[in-house]
Amino acid sequence: MAIGARGWRSRSLLLLLLWVTGQAAPVAGLGVSSELQIERRFVPEECPRTVRSGDFVRYHYVGTFLDGQKFDSSYDRDSTFNVFVGKGQLIAGMDQALVGMCVNERRLVTIPPNLAYGSEGVSGVIPPNSVLHFDVLLMDIWNSEDQVQIQTYFKPPSCPRTIQVSDFVRYHYNGTFLDGTLFDSSHNRMKTYDTYVGIGWLIPGMDKGLLGMCVGEKRIITIPPFLAYGEEGDGKDIPGQASLVFDVALLDLHNPKDSISIENKVVPENCERRSQSGDFLRYHYNGTLLDGTLFDSSYARNHTFDTYIGQGYVIPGMDEGLLGVCIGERRRIVVPPHLGYGEEGRGNIPGSAVLVFDIHVIDFHNPSDSISITSHYKPPDCSVLSKKGDYLKYHYNASLLDGTLLDSTWNLGKTYNIVLGSGQVVLGMDMGLREMCVGEKRTVIIPPHLGYGEAGVDGEVPGSAVLVFDIELLELVSGLPEGYMFIWNGEVSPNLFEEIDKDGNGEVLLEEFSEYIHAQVATGKGKLAPGFNAEMIVKNMFTNQDRNGDGKVTAEEFKLKDQEAKHDEL
Repeated sequence: MAIGARGWRSRSLLLLLLWVTGQAAPVAGLGVSSELQIERRFVPEECPRTVRSGDFVRYHYVGTFLDGQKFDSSYDRDSTFNVFVGKGQLIAGMDQALVGMCVNERRLVTIPPNLAYGSEGVSGVIPPNSVLHFDVLLMDIWNSEDQVQIQTYFKPPSCPRTIQVSDFVRYHYNGTFLDGTLFDSSHNRMKTYDTYVGIGWLIPGMDKGLLGMCVGEKRIITIPPFLAYGEEGDGKDIPGQASLVFDVALLDLHNPKDSISIENKVVPENCERRSQSGDFLRYHYNGTLLDGTLFDSSYARNHTFDTYIGQGYVIPGMDEGLLGVCIGERRRIVVPPHLGYGEEGRGNIPGSAVLVFDIHVIDFHNPSDSISITSHYKPPDCSVLSKKGDYLKYHYNASLLDGTLLDSTWNLGKTYNIVLGSGQVVLGMDMGLREMCVGEKRTVIIPPHLGYGEAGVDGEVPGSAVLVFDIELLELVSGLPEGYMFIWNGEVSPNLFEEIDKDGNGEVLLEEFSEYIHAQVATGKGKLAPGFNAEMIVKNMFTNQDRNGDGKVTAEEFKLKDQEAKHDEL
């Protein structure tokens, strides 16, 4: 109700005449007190501020006469009464009665005629000499000299950066009026409010209230209406002249001019090589938002993330942040959204989100890499060096670049035995075992394209893993010349066929052939290729001589190596 000052009639009756109930009011009796009476029906426990002269207030009321008959109510209009206090805009009694009230306080006010409409009353509405009762509930209070009020109730221990003008922020909020009524909440929408600060995208009070906040900080921002939605409100949920209270939690902060930031957590003392564009990396990571919310983790999948860097296979911020790392290094890479997943986000990554990656580099290599050999010990006599075709016995420890042990012949208690150059080991190991002498110890580092490739070995060797072998060569048996599985150590008998054909029947069976070859090996006259199954070699030699496949070799079929270049035997 526009409970006007004594100049009522000269103010076009304000709005009071529009609120008339149409019912006759009783005439005030004699002997009524001339004093203002105030009964404080409810006072909130917290009362940070009370009404003073000059303040602007919003309140609800019910106005009645002495007999309880209602003559007006703001509730009926579903709108508070909004007015300055102490500036003559109210009847004197109400001007006095509102002073000292708290928001959410309820007062019963009895106003005598001399502080209300006096002996004149208001024609057809308020009889002369009426005592008026008002049940008042204060909803809002502000002053034209008010500024934005900020109350920080949580601030993280670490605050490396605060909001500045032109920053882009993501925050959650609850928006209430001064009486605690909720009018909006980003929590209810389950989506942050994302905006630039200080460039006019927000109401002025919020633009100011957000400045200086840290990620993780929580503050209450109280905004007077002239720095919010003013006299008109927002036309929907916020009435005119309403003070607003925002309970804000800042989740994210960046500036469009930001680049990535890198914080080195652990850098190995020995860093012989740093990653470059074109390298292939295997690394573990935890990916979080700035507020610590985990959105992804390679550890949870128990599998490294494997990728080329500097070639657009990952988001631009990671492409840049993974350059210059050492094997074993741990670093934190903070990626602004324009170098991450942008305004749209991806999966459970919200749009315009700053991303934090805590990475651990397991290994890296370049597709142009060859093996690396470091010899740690060579015996004084190191003249006989391993070559293709030699039979080797050696011990090894196999590990990843981060030191993870994959396999060890020492632990198994037996050597690993191969014929060099026969494809019995991965190509990198074959290369790493060459030109090695018995007793030598060396470390061989093998890139994946010379090891087990992208697939790895299921359950044993990860895909695209660089392998480290610590090797000790224990035995070397010289192999045969390339293309031979058996050689003579001396002159070949001119009557070789006859010597093999012991029964002289002109035919050699496999049993005869095998017995003769083994006899030559036993006496040192011949030598089979080491490291292979002797019986298989002999059988293959016999099969090559048995040209018509009838299970026997005749003198016409029998030929030596120099007589039949395409065969490896004899």
